Amino acid sequence: MMKKKDEYVPVNPWSGEEGRPVPVWGEERVAEAIDGAMAAFGRHRRSGFAERAGKMRAAAERLESGQEELALLMATEMGKPVAEGRGEVEKCAWVCRYYAEKAEGFLADEEVATDAGKKSVVSYRPLGPVLAVMPWNFPLWQVFRFAAPALMAGNVGLLKHAMNVQGCAAAIEEVFLAAGFEEGCFVNLPIGHEGVEQVLADERVRAATLTGSGAAGRAVAEAAGRHLKKCVLELGGSDPYLVLEDADVELAAKACAKSRLLNSGQSCIAAKRFLVHEAVHGEFLERMIALFREQVVGDPREEGTTVGPMARFDLRDELAAQVERSVEAGARCLLGGKAPDLRGAFYLPTILDGVRPGMAAFDEELFGPVAAVVTVGSEEEGITLANCSSFGLGGAVFTRDEERGERIAREEIEAGCVAVNGLVASDPRLPFGGVKESGFGRELGRFGIREFVNVKCVTSVVG
Repeated sequence: MMKKKDEYVPVNPWSGEEGRPVPVWGEERVAEAIDGAMAAFGRHRRSGFAERAGKMRAAAERLESGQEELALLMATEMGKPVAEGRGEVEKCAWVCRYYAEKAEGFLADEEVATDAGKKSVVSYRPLGPVLAVMPWNFPLWQVFRFAAPALMAGNVGLLKHAMNVQGCAAAIEEVFLAAGFEEGCFVNLPIGHEGVEQVLADERVRAATLTGSGAAGRAVAEAAGRHLKKCVLELGGSDPYLVLEDADVELAAKACAKSRLLNSGQSCIAAKRFLVHEAVHGEFLERMIALFREQVVGDPREEGTTVGPMARFDLRDELAAQVERSVEAGARCLLGGKAPDLRGAFYLPTILDGVRPGMAAFDEELFGPVAAVVTVGSEEEGITLANCSSFGLGGAVFTRDEERGERIAREEIEAGCVAVNGLVASDPRLPFGGVKESGFGRELGRFGIREFVNVKCVTSVVG
């Protein structure tokens, strides 16, 4: 199919077939959409929390009623196994209900004692239209974890989603419309990366949030800074999972394998580097290999599939090159290490051992089903190697000594989220985000809803 300049042609990642072309909006249509969002904001910001909460609960119900269709849509557009897709829809409904219940309390006025004869109040007021630049890997969850708190705070949302999941983007907009949010409260903008600058340059757009690569984060942060717009960035990760000599190795291996293979390995907060004490290295590898061999690679529409294709063929080829470079540098490929004999953008679950700093598998983010195992001789060496990364999104520590694990997690691991004897996962109740090149700002919890509000001080003379 010949690609036109003003359209995007998606490719089904498990069949390799081209889908229906998606029209890409031009500057005039984008400007009209911002006009509509600003008009809707004028009314939405004055609606009460109870009214917004009713609509947000209705959005949760719409998600649940359309669960099967949405799971199949994700499988078709980016290859997510349908069982995982159903779970993603459920999580989106959860975050909608969570903020429907909690937003008013999180944003309640706070009176602060100051001088006698004065009343001082901190009030949290909405900013206006917020641009969300979102990735394809969790095409519903990444959006709803921004949209639920943003809309409950009285803001309106402008979504620039990845072009290969435009069906999901349109479906999200429809969920909010069907739930009762007026047109303009949440608008899908089918634009390429070059269109982001136009949106951020518009003085009516007040802030931006991005989940994506470091390169995308730098571009959005640069544009946001140029136009003096606040931004929140959740970027890549190379999460270290430290397995100490006193760990429950069976528990550790199960958590590590689950985290590494979730979403076919395509998650910023997946376990990526496994720092395993030499005393348990052999047992850990044995268990990991067995768990990886149990995986079913195939059509994401099939119920039994646990590892689907990667979202795009170029991403699969990039991962294969990273593995090849790591092996050339001395890593040992114990399992996988190649694409299976299937039509789509598949890559076999892979385990690399003997990984060290300087190898692609250690220094770079592996965005696919590849585990990089590093042998360490002590807790201190494990902590040093865990922090020997430009990323700082998540991490985990495995030890039978809970106090030891919590100390390492709290004081030593440089990351925004660290688990002890479990895997890291985002939760509507908890702040989520990273440090270093994994970004800044926080989503979710009470911290997330306060990122895009005007923290306003109101002081009045009384008496």
